Amino acid sequence: MDMREAISRFVRDGDTLVIEGFTHLICFAAAHEIIRQQRRDLTLARLTPDLIYDQLIAAGCAKKLIFSWAGNPGVGSLHGMRRAVEQGEPQPLALEEYSHFGLVARLSAGAAKLPFWPLRDYRGSDLPAVNPLIRSVECPYTKEQLATVPALNPDVTVVHAQRADSNGNAQIWGLYGVQKEAAFAASRVIVVVEEIVPEPVIRADPNRTLIPGFIVDAVVCEPWGAHPSYAQGYYDRDNAFYVGWDAVSREANGLEAWLNEWVYGVGSRAEYVEKLGEDVVARLSAKPRISEGVNYGF
Repeated sequence: MDMREAISRFVRDGDTLVIEGFTHLICFAAAHEIIRQQRRDLTLARLTPDLIYDQLIAAGCAKKLIFSWAGNPGVGSLHGMRRAVEQGEPQPLALEEYSHFGLVARLSAGAAKLPFWPLRDYRGSDLPAVNPLIRSVECPYTKEQLATVPALNPDVTVVHAQRADSNGNAQIWGLYGVQKEAAFAASRVIVVVEEIVPEPVIRADPNRTLIPGFIVDAVVCEPWGAHPSYAQGYYDRDNAFYVGWDAVSREANGLEAWLNEWVYGVGSRAEYVEKLGEDVVARLSAKPRISEGVNYGF
């Protein structure tokens, strides 16, 4: 289905939403459609809520952020997020913070259908003092005190991948995040891909299949759907966009103007890519660098 239908059917007001991807394969196209459809009161969860969640927060979609680090990578603050936290604009934003592995552990517990996950992360940390969900348990084997975090089971997870078949068997190569855990933990899963390929292509290289189709609710083909992040083998990270976002978002009216032009002002991702221009597309498009195949025979 197309992105408009996928978001309309599977992302609802009040949902806990995860859009994952660690630097790589971050689905901005899904976030932009959520903004266009004016979803409200979302709890946004993500290890690194960078520009994608800054945009969702500034558009008034979010009431809470569950995260482990927040910022514009290599640049500085997320100004839309800061205004929501510090000034309540466009609406107040509640925060729930973990370490990176703490949030990975929450999603891992959710994926495994466990109530919590034990870890050692928080010895000497101030986080348990500000996050009452970080608790402790005595190990039944060693009597050691371990930190625990509760399972996170999102209502919906959006995963961007390089390719999938029409059944949603999605393949990723390059840098991984916690896409698999976030997908298995969720009640509903939207897979967005650069291209949909025949099932034999997926079956020919099964080790790349990170998300199995039986947990997927919607498959969306959205070329360049991860821009300004990148999709290995398709296009590079648009570093100039990240640097430029600091000036765009520093004032509320500047960020609002950007949303009006680049989100509300375009009807589809194809229009967005056309608006980027041929020069940007040519600069970022990946050159061939083909991995050697392997023999799966026996």
